[in-house]
Amino acid sequence: MSQLTVNGKPLVLALPATVLDLLNHLAFDSSKVAIELNGTIVPLACFDATELNRNDRLEIVCFVGGG
Repeated sequence: MSQLTVNGKPLVLALPATVLDLLNHLAFDSSKVAIELNGTIVPLACFDATELNRNDRLEIVCFVGGG
């Protein structure tokens, strides 16, 4: 188990894990979010290949529709 920071809050997650694993753990739809990992945007096509490490900092932004 390793601690990450997600949207400014601590989160403990079993590693190894990818960005996609994290999104699934948090019940986010990967097609409706943008991810920043340690200050760098992660492209949607790389979610399943981007490994997370202890003490990583992530920001998850959800897209919402409306008018």
